Amino acid sequence: MADLYEPRLIKESGIDAKITALLEPIIIELGFRVVRIRMMNMNGLVMQIMAERSDGTFTINDCEAISKAISPVLDIEDPVAGEYNLEVSSPGIDRPLVRRSDFDIWGSNVLKMETSHMIDGRKRFRGFVTKTSDESLTLERVNAGKDEQTTFEIPYDALVEAKLIMTDDLLKDAQNFDKAAQAAKGE
Repeated sequence: MADLYEPRLIKESGIDAKITALLEPIIIELGFRVVRIRMMNMNGLVMQIMAERSDGTFTINDCEAISKAISPVLDIEDPVAGEYNLEVSSPGIDRPLVRRSDFDIWGSNVLKMETSHMIDGRKRFRGFVTKTSDESLTLERVNAGKDEQTTFEIPYDALVEAKLIMTDDLLKDAQNFDKAAQAAKGE
């Protein structure tokens, strides 16, 4: 089971950071971890909140509990000008990876990531994690050419975004993860 208070390596900025500062303590108090909070413009403004329990599970009842807890705060604090829709959800199978434990749990699957600055001549990477440490991860690139560098050490503080890519192996791993989480709960 992951730590409820494990810090996120990839954090929001701007209005997203303001909303996160307002809502994350409430979400943690309910027993959930914030994965990401983001304002998006998709057929109108949407406040997307991705969360999960520390064991990686998240149900429709969990969505409802968070929504009910944060809605009064959003009404009073009004952090976003204008109308928007609130969307509370799990991170999904092709989840963003935001904590070190995410890379430990899911890193053997293919992921894509972007860094804030060039690392060995690149800012965008696609591959799988072969090792994690306290400060960085080692990424093995997939589909590298014969003469191209295949292994990169990427400091966590350079990460801007990291996300799993949907594959058959990821689907199998997600099913196994869900079964293990349900078994741990005794369901």
